[in-house]
Amino acid sequence: MTYRLVVRSEQIQKQTITLDAQQQHYLLRVLRLNNGDRFIAMDGVGNSWLAKIQDKSAEIIELVDLVTELPISLTLITALPKGSGYEQVVRCCTELGVSNFIPVISDRTLPKPSPHKIQRWRKIATEAAEQSEREIVPTIFEPVKFTSAINNTTSNQDKYICVARKNTISFWNCLQTRNKKQQEIVIATGCEGGWTETEIEQAIALGYQPVSLGSRILRAVTAPIVALSMAVAILE
Repeated sequence: MTYRLVVRSEQIQKQTITLDAQQQHYLLRVLRLNNGDRFIAMDGVGNSWLAKIQDKSAEIIELVDLVTELPISLTLITALPKGSGYEQVVRCCTELGVSNFIPVISDRTLPKPSPHKIQRWRKIATEAAEQSEREIVPTIFEPVKFTSAINNTTSNQDKYICVARKNTISFWNCLQTRNKKQQEIVIATGCEGGWTETEIEQAIALGYQPVSLGSRILRAVTAPIVALSMAVAILE
């Protein structure tokens, strides 16, 4: 097995990667690797190298050409669920291939999370990208209000808002008939209790297609994972 480790671009100088204390601990203590052992170093933005451990650094041996990303970008707008539910969303959807996470404060969302939580989400995304052999680490934006998130999307994106208890077209059918010239899909899923009618109307006015994820009511943590799974199945 070849282990993977995300490094920052400033750690790379020519053919040498300077490892910080946490990375040294992970490679040498947790994984129990030794000098001369090899691993894949990735910068989180699409570049990967085969590297060899040399004490507190690593020597780059060669560029590694990976093809593990989806053909288009997937952005997930999620109304923050209760407790630590968003951690599960970040972990699973990173594995599935999401490019951008936009956590939002909706009408039914609890107060804005602390900076500590946001840093933890980014750490989870990094670990999930390493584990799933991603080429990139998804971007996790600072939480914003729902109206701000949907206003920042453009007409060049395929935009969907997942709703429940409505007679709407299935997300699966929409994906199969989508305009393939669009290079980004944006998916919005709600928190416990779903989106309010006002939020749904605001999204529709900005070009979002309301869609259904099935006849059952899904938990706030389950819905984004199901939506991403559908998108990945169609795209791949």
